[in-house]
Amino acid sequence: MHKLEELTRQAAALTRGMPSIEVSDAARMLQICNACRYCEGYCAVFPAMTRRLAFDRADVHYLANLCHNCGACLHACQYAPPHEFGVNLPRAMARVRQQTWAEHAWPAAFGALYRRNGVWVALALVAALTLFIALAALDPGGGWRMPPQGDFYRVVPHRLMVGLFLPVFVYVVAVLAIGVRRFFIGLQAGTPTKPAVRDAARDVLTLRYLDGGHGDGCNEADDAFTLARRRAHHLVFYGFLLCFAATCVATLYHFVLGQRAPYEWTSVPKLLGTSGGAALALGSAWLWWLHRRRHRLHREPTQTGLDRGFIALLFLTATSGLALALLRSSAAMPLLLSLHLATVLALFVTLPYGKFAHGVYRGAALLKWAIEKRQPARLDVGES
Repeated sequence: MHKLEELTRQAAALTRGMPSIEVSDAARMLQICNACRYCEGYCAVFPAMTRRLAFDRADVHYLANLCHNCGACLHACQYAPPHEFGVNLPRAMARVRQQTWAEHAWPAAFGALYRRNGVWVALALVAALTLFIALAALDPGGGWRMPPQGDFYRVVPHRLMVGLFLPVFVYVVAVLAIGVRRFFIGLQAGTPTKPAVRDAARDVLTLRYLDGGHGDGCNEADDAFTLARRRAHHLVFYGFLLCFAATCVATLYHFVLGQRAPYEWTSVPKLLGTSGGAALALGSAWLWWLHRRRHRLHREPTQTGLDRGFIALLFLTATSGLALALLRSSAAMPLLLSLHLATVLALFVTLPYGKFAHGVYRGAALLKWAIEKRQPARLDVGES
């Protein structure tokens, strides 16, 4: 006990001058964890932590983005609240992750607004964009254009769609790419090797560290283990990829093969989009339900808006797309098309500021770990 108390004081001294209370507090907890090491086999955070004697700012941001917030360490920790040390590593890591994303978000003011009021900002953005696209879809007489066989491009011209989405897509990719590159360089990760890239890709695609480190999954509020969060994340992740693949294949059909929408239900774009939309709708609804049921110590209150805003946009994207596919020949099609396009556009606009960013930065942290674990441990004070 005396040793841990002394290490706590040392951590406070080592982290003086750090730019935020959140980073300093996370470093304090990591110092305690590094002395205890009960959770050493739980996930990548702990073996990476044991390669360090102290934690500078870059180390804390690296380990925070390596954390998957499974909660296993919190439930196993003898120093968790209400102990005077108050070690709650999942919550501390969540607070630091928000700083990581905020540092690379631009414009910063929009990122701050979205973090505080994620759900309301998302819904307001969807409503405003729906109105804009719906007005653009009106014919000169003020009525809806009702094209034969549900032809979307007769309602919203293809050039307008490209003009709306292409700049946003390029902007999002550029912001995320620049941000994660700066983050990765700041970690001093070294040069990625093929085995390291392969390991990192496997960990990302399988969500390996959402198994709690022991294969049983995350802890529920009643301390039971469950793989529900991992499975819900898989549905969202692969559903999103299938929807994106459907858009890419439809673009190929349009520009290369000269085949215009709408496509038959048995076509590749329709099969990809329908299966992806169903998985995305189910996964996002499941995540919302799980988020509301999570243990109160797992959740970071300031991150609730980010979490639920992102989940809401994913759910609206999926359900509006499925409804549009089913009702494409009905009188509701123009309004549904406006709503779906607005939701997708709002989703992309908010990607660099919301929970989508955690997947990008976590991938960079996993790549850093895949490189680092192949190197001899140096145990330098403040090594990053």
